[in-house]
Amino acid sequence: MEINKDLIAASSTPIVLAILAEEDSYGYAILKRVQELSGGRMEWTDGMLYPVLHRLERLGHVEARWEVAESGRRRKYYRITPRGRAQLAEERGQWQAVDATLRGIWQALCLRVPASHSASAIPLPQGA
Repeated sequence: MEINKDLIAASSTPIVLAILAEEDSYGYAILKRVQELSGGRMEWTDGMLYPVLHRLERLGHVEARWEVAESGRRRKYYRITPRGRAQLAEERGQWQAVDATLRGIWQALCLRVPASHSASAIPLPQGA
């Protein structure tokens, strides 16, 4: 299943902040974590991730620092700030409200579909 680009863009801030709430990380590792957490359904690119990180940095939600990896390669690590944790809590509440609304709508729609039309019922997403 391909996820709509608008939905990916809308969810990028809470996803990045949540990953950084786990631990400090760098770009490539964040990309891999998104792929892992989404079960492979979301494959972000550098061109999508770095503008989000730079915006979050400008807003004071993340801070960046350079470190040298064991391989000798320099990596820019990002960490969530207290302001970023507050934003993550706000975003989480908003997404929970959207999720609850959609689940309610889908449940109501499926309950109204007559049994003879069950084949045309809107399928519920996994976990709903």
